[in-house]
Amino acid sequence: MTWFVYLIECTDSSIYTGIAVDVAARFAAHVQGKGARYTRSHPPARLLAAFAVPDRSAALTAEYRIRQLSTTAKRALCRTGDLAGVLAQAEKSRRQHNAT
Repeated sequence: MTWFVYLIECTDSSIYTGIAVDVAARFAAHVQGKGARYTRSHPPARLLAAFAVPDRSAALTAEYRIRQLSTTAKRALCRTGDLAGVLAQAEKSRRQHNAT
């Protein structure tokens, strides 16, 4: 089953990252205040991007890596759509950090 990692821009310009099988339904839940606690206090303005990944495990890993990025890097990811490149760079940084 295909899973998705998605990024939502909130009304305060913050970016929320989550995972779902049905992004449209999950976004609607966020808009209705029935999504994550974060989006209840930071209402969603628009869906910035959604990236397909092969399974839930890959979605959780990608979500974690994206959440570590700065807001600027998240917006760049949305513009370029280069999820594989971002994940590879995050993994490289993690390995360098663990080596020291």
